[in-house]
Parts: sequence; C-alpha cells; structure tokens
Amino acid sequence: MTQRSPAGDALTALVLPVFELNGEFLAAAHDITEPTGLTPAWWQVLGATLDEPLSVADIARRVGLGLARQSVQRTANLLVDKGWAVYVDNPNHKRAKLLEPTPKGRETVAALRDAQHAWSDAVGAEVGEDELRSFEATLVKILAASRDYRGSSA
Repeated sequence: MTQRSPAGDALTALVLPVFELNGEFLAAAHDITEPTGLTPAWWQVLGATLDEPLSVADIARRVGLGLARQSVQRTANLLVDKGWAVYVDNPNHKRAKLLEPTPKGRETVAALRDAQHAWSDAVGAEVGEDELRSFEATLVKILAASRDYRGSSA
C-alpha cells in the first residue's frame, strides 16, 4: 500500500469539512427559501433562468453541481405546476422547450435577496473578505486540478 504525500494528506483533510460546508450551505439555503415556499433546489433551477430561458439540459450543465437532467426536469415541472415558471418554445429545438420564470417566479427570487444578503453579509463579516477570497482561489485551483486529473486518467 502506498503512502499519501503531505499534499495528499492536506487535501484529504479538507474533504469532510468541505462536505460539512456543503451541508451547511444547503441548510442556510433552506432557511432562506422556506418562507417563500421554494426549496433550495427549486431556487437553484429557477435562478439559472433569470437572465435567459434555458432548456432543462442547459440548466443541468449550467448549474454545474452534477445534477442529472432528469432531476432538473422534475424540478422544472414542479416550478411550472406551482406557477413560478413556464415552458416556452425553443427556436433551436422543436421538442426541448425552454424554462422561463413567470412574474411570480421573479418576484419570489427577488424576495429571497434580502435574506440571502443578510446571511452572506453576517457570515462574510465574521470570516473576513480577504480570507474568503483566498479560500475561493484555493477552491478554484482544487477543482481545476481534480478535473485535470480525472480528464487525464479517463
């Protein structure tokens, strides 16, 4: 059995806290969305369409969190059923409709802004902007290195 390098040990030590951070972000998103009736996943999918209508496949790719197209499809259908979004014709594809927020959907997402800003301002102030920017840069490097490794070993 081979031993990990010190850098490998350092990366491995980050895994559980990053998973825990993901869980904390999801819990905070739940707290933020709960008063509106949205779930964090619904917010994520609806938010992806605020700038332009997108197909379900485009949303799955854009969100970038490994969501399956089928999962995004179920969420999109729920958003339509609840009146937060509508399907519109896609000029580039006859069958793949585009998801677009309704005025109600836009208002609901806008209503989340104040709560999201309050949360991010409070947490950001406690941690500090410089430390957060440094952490972001490190995360971007880790993501790129992992993607490079997985791409080269495929």
